[in-house]
Amino acid sequence: MEHGILQKIAAGDASAVQACIDRYSGLVWSLARRFCPTPADAEDAVQEIFLDVWRSAARFDERVASETTFVAMIARRRLIDRGRRTGRAVASLDNEDSASPVVDRAPRAESTLADAEDAQRAAIALDSLKPEQQKVLRLSIYQGLSHERIAEATGMPLGTVKTHVRRGLIRLREILGGAAAGSEGAP
Repeated sequence: MEHGILQKIAAGDASAVQACIDRYSGLVWSLARRFCPTPADAEDAVQEIFLDVWRSAARFDERVASETTFVAMIARRRLIDRGRRTGRAVASLDNEDSASPVVDRAPRAESTLADAEDAQRAAIALDSLKPEQQKVLRLSIYQGLSHERIAEATGMPLGTVKTHVRRGLIRLREILGGAAAGSEGAP
């Protein structure tokens, strides 16, 4: 696997921009389609995301994360920002019945119960965390706030916010992993 696309972009290599788009367009498009209510909105989001990747390429540090993770995080942040700007248009996705074929709605309805059960297990697990971990994770997950924004909103130091998020997510993984392992052996 070729490494260094983002470093090449940061260095001004024009061919690296196309290589980045070729490699990560599937990832970015799939994320955009999940967050955006229409294909046109997703196309606009993809363009914004790749512009942001281009602008942010110099910040990439392979010791911190892989290129894929870096691109995915930029995409996620940009999509959350778009959702805020458009008044959470994602919530109105189900109102767009004319654009969705009937075939696509049936599997979504079948998976709704499983999704609701997963969400309930996650909410119960979240309630079992320490109060500080609950607070920062709720701000991050439900409101899409960055670590910096959470630090501003709570008055906690940035490092403390990051520690609470990390430890909280590790604990959630342990709790939910244990619940999943326990349910597999159940009759």
